[in-house]
Amino acid sequence: MELRTLRYFVAVAEELHFGRAAVRLHMSQPPLSRAVKQLETEVGAVLLVRSPAGVTLTAAGAVLLDEARALLERAALAQERVAAAAGTTAITVGVLGDGADAGLSRLAAVFRRRHPGVEVRVREADLTDPTCGLHAGRVDVALTRGPFQETGLSVRALRTDAVGVLLRADDPLARSTSLHLAELAGRRWFSFPPGTDPLWQSYWGGGQHREGPVVRAVVECRQAVLWNGTVGMTLLDHAPGPGLAVVPLSDMPPSPLVAAWSTGDTNPLVRSFVRVAAGIHRERWRGRSGVQPCGM
Repeated sequence: MELRTLRYFVAVAEELHFGRAAVRLHMSQPPLSRAVKQLETEVGAVLLVRSPAGVTLTAAGAVLLDEARALLERAALAQERVAAAAGTTAITVGVLGDGADAGLSRLAAVFRRRHPGVEVRVREADLTDPTCGLHAGRVDVALTRGPFQETGLSVRALRTDAVGVLLRADDPLARSTSLHLAELAGRRWFSFPPGTDPLWQSYWGGGQHREGPVVRAVVECRQAVLWNGTVGMTLLDHAPGPGLAVVPLSDMPPSPLVAAWSTGDTNPLVRSFVRVAAGIHRERWRGRSGVQPCGM
């Protein structure tokens, strides 16, 4: 069994869907299906039951999932130890906006225990660059939010969070239990400078081009609403601050929290960082994130 094939199997087993696993692995679905079929032939057992609704694990598949995770973790640790011996002792992490909360602290603690001799440099990016400097080569890995242009990047989704509209507390709409985007038609929104990633701008503008005060930082978003009565989107679970309110948006898809890195980057510390982040959010995360776009 090749490690690559085991990675493919783990992705399908965790996603329980070949299409989502293919997206996660940045590959097309047919070769992924063939690889898993070949793996089933090699082990002599059916690992996955396929149906139009998705995938379920067999008893043999559940056993292999545990074993595959352990094997992949062991292989990754071996790579990291070799890299450490060869002198790979630093990694630069990009975070978006206000990244100081318990979620990031937990990630730092786990990563530090795994790599006690590695220097971690953190670069905080403003809201005009959702890749946090990846495209410019300023960071090795980014903990950020999508969507954004992924050309040349690999992206691992960690979780999604509901979003709402950020309003001044005395705004008549602030008393609503939920809102639709159409109810905000005609309102001025805070917006991002020209040249900001178009996918990012479109999402945080509710799918439309918006006019209003230009912002580059979280505090500017809040102040644009507080002083000018503009509106904008924010994470639903993030405290808005004095004089502000957040109302759920019922027709907006949730915001994805992601880890991103340059495709082809062979730095084992990057892979380790992504694995630690994914493990924390898969197994332990139940609260809110401090890696926030505008607002928020």
